[in-house]
Amino acid sequence: MATVASVAAACLLITIKAFAYVNTDAVSILASLLDSVMDAGASLLNLIAVRYALTPADRNHRFGHGKAESLAALFQAGFILASSAFLIHEAIHRLLTPVAVTEVRSGVVVMILAMTVTTALVSLQRYVVRRTGSMAIHADSVHYRADLLSNAATLVALLLAGQGITKADPVFALLIAGYLLVSTREILRQALNELLDRELPETQRQVIKEIALANPEVKGMHDLRTRRSGRTPIIQLHLEMDADISLREAHRIADEVETAISKIFPGADIVVHQDPAGLVEIQRW
Repeated sequence: MATVASVAAACLLITIKAFAYVNTDAVSILASLLDSVMDAGASLLNLIAVRYALTPADRNHRFGHGKAESLAALFQAGFILASSAFLIHEAIHRLLTPVAVTEVRSGVVVMILAMTVTTALVSLQRYVVRRTGSMAIHADSVHYRADLLSNAATLVALLLAGQGITKADPVFALLIAGYLLVSTREILRQALNELLDRELPETQRQVIKEIALANPEVKGMHDLRTRRSGRTPIIQLHLEMDADISLREAHRIADEVETAISKIFPGADIVVHQDPAGLVEIQRW
């Protein structure tokens, strides 16, 4: 329900902001309009990518389809960069060649309506997050809360333009473009980290080590390798055990360690290899 409401709200905001831009010719409203277009595109793309990413692993994709979310994020980042470049170009042109903003009143009304719709959506998303704990909806809610600031900046720009301060409109448009560029940096960082198989944070790796070594029958561990594929953490490690125990016992110990790790990292893909203590060349990272 929250996802559908998010897409519906974005489409409504696009419609009313497009109407406001046509009537006012305010570049700050254009900036807000582009932000809403990106919201709608991101919501639809995320919906498709998440559904595909949740598709079970198959013969050709043994580790699942989780990285589809990262590919979608890269596409979104490229779209945001292109939109920001266009917006900066338009804002600089307006700074060099000021244009009076017309129909300020209708623009103000539209932005107040946009803020009302966004506030209602954020309230719904918070309710759903409290009930379900969905991280995806939580992330979407954070983004829309940031949009409230963008809409407020546009509203201030219109009010100042109505007082004859024509340069306020392109200046605030540049500020919104800067906000979009900053958000793109974080999207790119997260997407590239996953696509390039970056290790999990060191704090999480340390937790895995502590869990493995907490088992009294484990003599040591090495070759811990971690990464993330979509929502699934992938953890691989080697356990060192007494060389004289049976394969059955070694397998039992490995299962105990795997179960303990999965309690802290639910849904993780965990592979544990058993080695005889003291007889392996250890590569510790």
